[in-house]
Amino acid sequence: MAKSSPEKRTPPEIRVLPMELKLGDRLADERTEWQVIGRPYTTAGGKTAHVRVESVNNPGVTEIRSWGSHERVGVKREERKG
Repeated sequence: MAKSSPEKRTPPEIRVLPMELKLGDRLADERTEWQVIGRPYTTAGGKTAHVRVESVNNPGVTEIRSWGSHERVGVKREERKG
C-alpha cells in the first residue's frame, strides 16, 4: 500500500479549549466548515468564550461563535513548519 503525499492528507481533528483557538483553525457544524479569523475573547467574567469565524464555502459570511470556557472544541489545525 502506497503512502499518501503530505499535501493530500487532512489534518487530524484535535480538541482544544476555546481560548486556545488560533487564526486559521477550522471547525465544522451541520451547515458548513468555518475558519477562525479573529482572536478569542471572553465575557461574563471569563465564563463564556467567543471567536469570529468565516465560512470556508462562502467567503464574506462571518459569525461570532460562543462556547462555555470549559467546553472543548473540535478543530483541524494545519501544522506550520519554520
